[in-house]
Amino acid sequence: MNDAEHVNGAGYVTVRVPAKVNVQLSVGGLRPDGFHGLANVFLAVGLYDEVTAFPADGPQVTAEGADAAQVPLDESNLAVRAARLLASRHGLAPDVRLHIAKDIPVAGGMAGGSADAAGALVACDALWGTATSRDELLAMCAELGSDVPFSLVGGAALGRGRGELLTPLETGGAFHWVFAVADGGLSTPAVYRECDRLREAGGGGATVEAVPEPEASGALLEALRGGDARALADALSNDLQAAAVSLRPSLADTLKAGEAAGALAALVSGSGPTCAFLTEDAASAEAVAATLRASGHCRTARTATGPAPGATVVRQG
Repeated sequence: MNDAEHVNGAGYVTVRVPAKVNVQLSVGGLRPDGFHGLANVFLAVGLYDEVTAFPADGPQVTAEGADAAQVPLDESNLAVRAARLLASRHGLAPDVRLHIAKDIPVAGGMAGGSADAAGALVACDALWGTATSRDELLAMCAELGSDVPFSLVGGAALGRGRGELLTPLETGGAFHWVFAVADGGLSTPAVYRECDRLREAGGGGATVEAVPEPEASGALLEALRGGDARALADALSNDLQAAAVSLRPSLADTLKAGEAAGALAALVSGSGPTCAFLTEDAASAEAVAATLRASGHCRTARTATGPAPGATVVRQG
């Protein structure tokens, strides 16, 4: 029994929430408000954090897991902000302790912090009996961050706007992935700034006037619908990849190592620095992961399949 289950009869709710990979991340031009329009195709994958909510004088947050030392345990934690937001909407005090069991890499471009925020909303809603509607929860998710709504929904979805306006997508089967986890993180705002800089340096410009409106790839959506890993491999794209590699040149070696090991395709996950490798099947994923672990090009390599369900209550008492 871990810390999250020592409830002493006080009541608790545990929510499991998945990581994501962006199988398409098309970035529009820099807008006057400082954001970029996106066509962002999310796929939830089976690496999970678990967020447990307990009654407490709060809000408080604790964490365990391989990357727990990198999880902020103060008001900057997105899960704490989620609990405060839900409490304020219902006129409650945010009296909760959130315990985060981390298995999603921290600062890795896989939306671990966003996952924790979505998990906290669902856990606190169940703990407090506030019966918040799905639409209200999604609106709060969007207020907390662009990736948080997808962490709630899971599966596969197209994100428009800043990524928070979601359209669910059909998937025709399981896709097998390897994730090469790097040491340290990359700042998402820094990667977007570098993307803009590279566009300007290339002579094309970086503003909405210079960059076409991003659109979802028809070939990629068809590959997802058909469960066709090879077709999906041909259609994967990430407009932030060049910027992430520019800021962290060693990622180029990681991408090459995974492809040389037999991956169908390789790309930086979101703003990085985690690299994602699509493989033919589970056995291929294990082989690619083993090669990457031995290569010295990453801290570790993890296998996972997608799509995976969104934030789900898995225990309560």
